[in-house]
Amino acid sequence: MRIGDAKQSYEADEAIWTSSTQKLWLGFFLLILMVFPFAVDSYLLYLGCLVGIAVISTTGLNILTGFTGLISLGQAGFMGVGAYTVAWLSINTGLPFPITLVLAGLMAAAVGILVGLPSLRVKGLYLAIATLAASVFLHFIFAEWEPVTGGMGGLSLEPAHLFGLTFQSDFMMYFIIVPLAVLMVLAARNVFRTRIGRAFIAIRDRDISAEILGINLLRYKLMSFALSSFYAGVAGGLFAYFYRVVTPESFPLSMSIFYLAAVIVGGMGNLLGGILGAAFMTLVPEALKLLTAALTPFYPNAPVFMSPMLEIIFGGLIVGFLIFEPHGLAEIWHRIRRFFRLWPFRN
Repeated sequence: MRIGDAKQSYEADEAIWTSSTQKLWLGFFLLILMVFPFAVDSYLLYLGCLVGIAVISTTGLNILTGFTGLISLGQAGFMGVGAYTVAWLSINTGLPFPITLVLAGLMAAAVGILVGLPSLRVKGLYLAIATLAASVFLHFIFAEWEPVTGGMGGLSLEPAHLFGLTFQSDFMMYFIIVPLAVLMVLAARNVFRTRIGRAFIAIRDRDISAEILGINLLRYKLMSFALSSFYAGVAGGLFAYFYRVVTPESFPLSMSIFYLAAVIVGGMGNLLGGILGAAFMTLVPEALKLLTAALTPFYPNAPVFMSPMLEIIFGGLIVGFLIFEPHGLAEIWHRIRRFFRLWPFRN
């Protein structure tokens, strides 16, 4: 009986406890992000910046694929549009990075709207193929439009700057990338509290029913494409400032697969899943490099053997999570939280 009373008390206080705990965890997480660049070496700082860029792009793709149900293999192309926009503006106008990043996002959003036009008539695999074709077409433009993109040689740009301050090192770039990633994730979270976000979810769950309820499918699908592409364009712009060189080979098809894998592994339709998936998928190649370095003294051909393993691992992770944990790392995290919150009441 005491156990039952305790459970009822727990359920009554759960909403308040969860809200306060979430705020506590959020504050703790933000504190870690603030301390992180001062406490780690240059390699971990480099990885932190990569994770921040990946979080932005994955969040954008999650809006389109996870929340709206539109599969896209064009994320790398949209990132390329943002990166080349930032590079061209930086070289030819010298605008500060906040303006170039916004313009990069808007340019990518405009391209995303064009790519999303077929989404009213096609869906599923056919839409994925359409976005893949768009990505290939954009890659062709990056390689061949030499007066603007520099061709295969690409473009080199100066470091990001604002009010005379130059963001040249990874340490400085961290304070652009990570705060921007946090803001864009919070912005995405707020989108799904609005009518627009609820329309995205209704289209994902049942587009015919959504249309009957008065939701304009083409309008909201194009809005989802635009918002997702905006995120990709900003991520691409940060990518350009971080590496300070942009080439067509910076945005291969494998990058689109990488971000789709991050959404699936993290958990589709879950913003926390996008964060976890982006971090996990960014660290997988680095873990593979460390494993290769550890095996090389014992097996000299380890680099040759391990070089094609990345694509195999990505494919295996996608298939594995779709079969065994379709809700991704976010669901595993929630399951762990529920276990530790309920453990006093377990027999």
